[in-house]
Amino acid sequence: MEPALAQWLAQQRIAIDREAARAAGALDPASSEAEALRRFRSFALLSLARGGASPSLEGLRVSVRRTSRAIDAWVDAACALAGLDAEKVRAPLAALRAQFVATLSAGAHARQSASAATPSARRAVSAAIDRVADVFLAADADSGAIVDANPAACALLGLSRPELLARDLDALAAPGELAAWRQLLDAIAEGGEPLHARAALRDAGGAASLLDVRVTRYVARGRTLALLLGRPASL
Repeated sequence: MEPALAQWLAQQRIAIDREAARAAGALDPASSEAEALRRFRSFALLSLARGGASPSLEGLRVSVRRTSRAIDAWVDAACALAGLDAEKVRAPLAALRAQFVATLSAGAHARQSASAATPSARRAVSAAIDRVADVFLAADADSGAIVDANPAACALLGLSRPELLARDLDALAAPGELAAWRQLLDAIAEGGEPLHARAALRDAGGAASLLDVRVTRYVARGRTLALLLGRPASL
């Protein structure tokens, strides 16, 4: 327990929120991510003041990826305001952040598994996609989790289909390409026409492959998928 830190965070809440919004952009107050951030703040303060708190996530459906970024921005803002005492602030908040995100991710995985258990949620597209030479990946637009892949994608990335389904696009992004892939997923999550982009993925050995990618939005049973069809880019 660190009640002094809890008291300081409560006193600096407005300043921390303002700095986080300046650095990373303000969240829509009505968004699910903003609600998740509010719950993280409450969880952190209660944990630091009394210990033994558990994240309260009842009724919360959010993008784990976007929520994690919002929490990271808030923690960074708190550390910036702490100045020379930044590490004394970061260490306990990092541990609480890890606990909160792990609980959030576990809930998202449970919902995803329940959906996958129904006959209507088998593969994201027809088995015919397995026969095309282009790389095909289907990813959850909110979490970035890979939910389908064809043999061409497996061959390019040097991973079996089960191995790919255990990853997300963030883990597959080549160095320096993470922002590009996140922007594609965010754009698809928000709707709109199919997108065309050039971005790189890295295989199991760390080698990068630059792809020309067409990304299409697909919505089924309230879940938004990003369908990515790519081929090696011509330089």
